[in-house]
Amino acid sequence: MTRLTHFDAAGQAHMVDVGGKAATARRAVAEGAIRMLPATFALVRDGGHKKGDVLGIARVAAIMAAKKTWDLIPLCHPIALTRLAVDFELLDGESAVRIEVTAECNGQTGVEMEALTAVNVGLLTIYDMCKAVDRGMEITGVRLLEKDGGKSGAWRHADTEA
Repeated sequence: MTRLTHFDAAGQAHMVDVGGKAATARRAVAEGAIRMLPATFALVRDGGHKKGDVLGIARVAAIMAAKKTWDLIPLCHPIALTRLAVDFELLDGESAVRIEVTAECNGQTGVEMEALTAVNVGLLTIYDMCKAVDRGMEITGVRLLEKDGGKSGAWRHADTEA
């Protein structure tokens, strides 16, 4: 790709016209992590946080965020998601929680932004729930891992397995 699609010939921002594109199965996978103090990690892992199930609430927040991506990102199209999976991995040795989101739809445009938005809001929810005990948490590694569908086909991040 040699140009940014969200700008017209005059350099003005616009929503990309996807009206002439065929609806196809689309899928995107994104990830990120949040590092925290070992004591904070233990609260999350063991379910001992006084605010409740941190990962359960973060999962719901991620799902809600994906459904509202078009409200948050100005030039995104509204997308009817057909599936959204939010998975967490507890990384004991790093005192970190990794989130992976898979978004799917049958549509005229991809779901990368929905997957990435869900990852970010899921991680921010963990931060929000745990900030009273650990303000130094760090959100890292938010990225798209893969996408399938549409005219451009499949794409995988260079350091992921095919």
